[in-house]
Amino acid sequence: MITAKEQMRIIQKGAQAIINEEELQAKLERSIRENRPLTIKLGLDPSAPDIHLGHAVVLRKIKQMQDMGHRAVIVIGDFTGRIGDPSGKSKGRVALSEEQVKANAKTYCDQIFKVLDKEKTEVRFNSEWLSKLNFEDVIKLASTTTVARMLERDDFQNRYQNGVPIGIHEFFYPLMQAYDSVFLHADIELGGTDQTFNILMGRTLQKTLEQESQIALFMPLLEGLDGVEKMSKSLGNYIGVNEPAEVMFKKVMEVPDSLIIRYFELATDEHPDRIEEIKAALDAGANPRDIKLQLAQIITALYHGQEEMEQAMEFYHTAFSKKEIPDQIPEFTIPGDAPVYHDAVSVLVSEQIVKSRNELIRLIRQGGVSRNGEKMTEEMLGQAVQDGDVLKIGKKRFVKWKRA
Repeated sequence: MITAKEQMRIIQKGAQAIINEEELQAKLERSIRENRPLTIKLGLDPSAPDIHLGHAVVLRKIKQMQDMGHRAVIVIGDFTGRIGDPSGKSKGRVALSEEQVKANAKTYCDQIFKVLDKEKTEVRFNSEWLSKLNFEDVIKLASTTTVARMLERDDFQNRYQNGVPIGIHEFFYPLMQAYDSVFLHADIELGGTDQTFNILMGRTLQKTLEQESQIALFMPLLEGLDGVEKMSKSLGNYIGVNEPAEVMFKKVMEVPDSLIIRYFELATDEHPDRIEEIKAALDAGANPRDIKLQLAQIITALYHGQEEMEQAMEFYHTAFSKKEIPDQIPEFTIPGDAPVYHDAVSVLVSEQIVKSRNELIRLIRQGGVSRNGEKMTEEMLGQAVQDGDVLKIGKKRFVKWKRA
């Protein structure tokens, strides 16, 4: 069995903070001694179900601990999601309906198992225990902390000082998240640095209720492709875990050179020794592009498997290194017997190649769309597509039209 010291090295890789390391070392040693896996908790508030590599940072860390024999419990906040986590918000968040929560939770579950080992993962919904608390239980829970403690949270403090209303129910969010840890007897809880207050509340509540306190393991927020802001869909600097392999591969190749090691640490499961070798190679003058190619292979294979990764790499070399049209690209059929088709835009939108007609027009105006190697203009948008036409949209998408 892997030693506690080696487990600590892997857990520490890329971590922003561990509270506290001595307790974690003791838990790991006892786990080995008693042959009892640790319970690792991650809470997900299902309000934004599309996961990108930034979200997956904590999932990758959990997967590494699963590989060492530990057990993960993913807590879907179907109950807390109806309140909305106010972390980092300047005002209260709109509560989700039960239908929205269920739909988002299903999407989350579909995506998290692209990372986690399903056999070593338990998915729980916190309505299972929170909905059973009576009013007396809630009062007792509320009595474990103070308003002054709640106002230590930056977002609450800022809102209070700026006269922005704080609902009393919002104080219950960190308490309920903490109660999840008590109910599950969590040994470790993971989260991003934006979850510091909530996770530490779990440690406090466990101790108050005479339970062994969980370890708080904080992972940093991953910068996006712009190299500055945290990865975000709204900023367009993200790599989605559900994106096609060729798109993922190309996007990883766009990671700034300064972030290569950070992506190895946070977005892959590579061993710390291997990452040290990569650092040494870069310091010795290795071409960052060659190292980034390894990074693209590793990340794409993690989410799409070896075969799709190899196809994506071939696609990348053909489309972006050799500037040729790849052999394997999505094909759309020209319906009916017509030799040409006049409604191509609606197909591109319905197949999510572009979000809307306006987005396509914007890309055309920027010179980002070509047909058969010729830059398209707005006037050409109304022209029919024909059998064999190839469209290149942006830097990453090719589509081909063929007759039925």
